[in-house]
Amino acid sequence: MPILKSAKKALRQATRKRERNLIKKRELEKVLKNFSRLLKAKKIDEAKSAFPKLQKAIDKAAKNRILKRNNAARKKSRLAKALR
Repeated sequence: MPILKSAKKALRQATRKRERNLIKKRELEKVLKNFSRLLKAKKIDEAKSAFPKLQKAIDKAAKNRILKRNNAARKKSRLAKALR
């Protein structure tokens, strides 16, 4: 456990940030799973309408550094290809 006052504060901040990042990551995973389910069920029209939401979620995750920028671009590209 931290002894210095600044180390205690850093631990509190890291804990808050970790919780916030996990929430954002779970939201992204939820949107991804929903999109994948629609593709597997061959519900193309619904998948097309869900794709912009998925892109927005991936972009937000990249902006907040939940995902790396290239990883986000690769995911969007592969999912768009799967949709086609």
